[in-house]
Amino acid sequence: MADNEQKALQLVAEAEKKLTAPNGFFGKLFGGGNNRLEEAVECYQRAANLFKMGKNWNQAGKCFVEAANLHARAGSKHDAATNYVDASNCYKKTEIQESVNSLLKAIEIYTDMGRFTMAAKHHQTIAELYEGEANDLQRSVQHYEQAADYFKGEESTSSANKCMLKVAQYAAQLEDYEKAIQIYEEVASSCLDSSLLKYSAKEYFFRAALCHLSVDLLNAQHAIEKYAQQYPAFQDQREYKLVKTLCEHLEESNIEGFTDAIKDYDSISRLDQWYTTILLRIKKQYNEDPDLR
Repeated sequence: MADNEQKALQLVAEAEKKLTAPNGFFGKLFGGGNNRLEEAVECYQRAANLFKMGKNWNQAGKCFVEAANLHARAGSKHDAATNYVDASNCYKKTEIQESVNSLLKAIEIYTDMGRFTMAAKHHQTIAELYEGEANDLQRSVQHYEQAADYFKGEESTSSANKCMLKVAQYAAQLEDYEKAIQIYEEVASSCLDSSLLKYSAKEYFFRAALCHLSVDLLNAQHAIEKYAQQYPAFQDQREYKLVKTLCEHLEESNIEGFTDAIKDYDSISRLDQWYTTILLRIKKQYNEDPDLR
């Protein structure tokens, strides 16, 4: 591995030498400058791969960025974008912000080329980076929204909805319930237009109802009846019945009944972390202020 790194360093030095070599009359006449640029790019790419073999991710990322910059100088947009993505994949293992920065450069190129699906996918990757180790939900939401916008523009409705559902999930976690409700209702309505996706609507109506319940009990009661009118089969679902029961217990300030209803549901259909977080907030909210109606 040390041998690979030594070779990589030699290639970097060789690339730098090619870029700083004087460009005389014959070089200009026969395009020697362009040849040296191409050779320097090749050196950086080879060095990057050697650094990757040695798991020196930062150095590998830097070499890919250098190669990308040179491609951009030469007007090779596609190659530049590809190398920025390569750099991002390396930085992803050690430097999240550098990984993001490299992807943003690739996105700038792809949008300039009119390749919005590629730009959308990379915004989605950035969103995933921010929701992961970086744990920055606000920025994650921004990039999921941008990805969804580009996907919609390219008629990729399924991909756009997938991103918007992430926005709704995190909006609710950040207590922006109105935004979450709007998205869940829109996605649920779009599911009803598809015979294949219709059954998925119950989950999104359920999530929207819980967001309503986080804000106002009366609104939640009106919302689930509205959802049942849109999707009559929803009334037969356990999710609809649970929300109805929770509303009844909260109306009576019966926190114990509220808790038991959730336990009964969870014993059959496991509630994930998002649901438990929202339900615990609702319980705490009404427990502290039983007159909240």
